[in-house]
Amino acid sequence: MLHVKNLHVSYNQKEVLKGINLSVEKGEVVSFIGPSGTGKTTLLKCINYLEKPQQGEIQIGDLHLNYQSLSKQDILKLRRKTAMVFQMFNIFKHKTVIQNVMDAQIAVQKKSKNEAYAMSLKQLEKVGLKDKINEYPSRLSGGQLQRVGIARGLALEPELILFDEPTSALDPELVEEVLKVIEDVAKSGMTTLLVTHEMDFAKRISDKVVFMENGHIVEVGTPEQIFEKSVNVRTRQFLKKIYAEQDQQKLNIKGG
Repeated sequence: MLHVKNLHVSYNQKEVLKGINLSVEKGEVVSFIGPSGTGKTTLLKCINYLEKPQQGEIQIGDLHLNYQSLSKQDILKLRRKTAMVFQMFNIFKHKTVIQNVMDAQIAVQKKSKNEAYAMSLKQLEKVGLKDKINEYPSRLSGGQLQRVGIARGLALEPELILFDEPTSALDPELVEEVLKVIEDVAKSGMTTLLVTHEMDFAKRISDKVVFMENGHIVEVGTPEQIFEKSVNVRTRQFLKKIYAEQDQQKLNIKGG
């Protein structure tokens, strides 16, 4: 379904992705874990062409493209097959909830306003926001804003949905409501790529887990292989550190 081959990305002569190769089957849920700054978000942005790679190839379904020779039409075709849910929501403050969800359908997919409205209403109902369609973002919680972002992505009916640390900007008490919606998306059969620091969630919903470090894919496996039976020293060290930090946070909350 998705194949990325020999993907290279550099910023200011610093190589961020160093020859990434990745394959994802239709309907799979794949979580990306690893230290901050290791290229996970950059990889997702390249798949949606929000970042321009210096080298590499991508295939999504029947669309096969070389990043070094993309036309504007190629980029549009790529984006029509993908949808991105951002860490910081990327919601237009001057537009209502339903206008935010309609916007990309009209601009990218050239739907009529009536078609876009009907699809937006359907997806907002799925994420539990049907009663908020005429509200402005300033009146919503962070969790609600992220659910608007998810509805916006789903309304595009993509072949592939990309979640970039969708809960990292949320207050702890709002995380679960967003994770529940993401889990529903994953269970629907949508091919899903998720960058996350929520290890227990990744373990629960993923078909595959990818551990990345320093611009490389270090290890790929089932949740059981990665979280319980990893043979890679760096993977084990990373998970040990993450779980120790989470345990400390829980103690701090109890102590507070």
